[in-house]
Amino acid sequence: MDFKRILKHLMTTERHVRKIFTRTHLEHIAHSIQASETQHSGEIRFAVESALELQALLDRETPRQRAIEVFSELHVWDTELNNGVLIYVLLADHAIEIVADRGIHAKVDSRYWEELCQAIEAAFAQGHYEEGVKACIAAVNNKLIEHFPHDGGGKNELPDTPVIIA
Repeated sequence: MDFKRILKHLMTTERHVRKIFTRTHLEHIAHSIQASETQHSGEIRFAVESALELQALLDRETPRQRAIEVFSELHVWDTELNNGVLIYVLLADHAIEIVADRGIHAKVDSRYWEELCQAIEAAFAQGHYEEGVKACIAAVNNKLIEHFPHDGGGKNELPDTPVIIA
């Protein structure tokens, strides 16, 4: 059992998230998502979670496992073309995960998503949270434009607003 990780999760609260991602930052991120989705038929969601619950920690749940759960909970998998992408941040672990639905995952190598996670981690390490997320959205946007260009129709299948999981 990793007591250090458990303690870190117990000490990281929603207040930490709100300090890093202010209302203004979240509005800017939402605007970036909204603007990007006018250029392709994909869906982008951004979620940040302060910490895992104790049972998840005792079960040794990884940030990747939790990101997949959040992907499901937010219905990112439920798009017509299976081209939704979740950018997930687990603040207590300083972890970023990108989960891509099967439509876009089949066209984009998993190394690309890993490189995006590393880039956003580097931005976060310098305290550039909003900028890191927006750069990641832009990179995801480029791949969605490449593989799922906007056909002029379509609808916004998922909300653009960031999600804070308390």
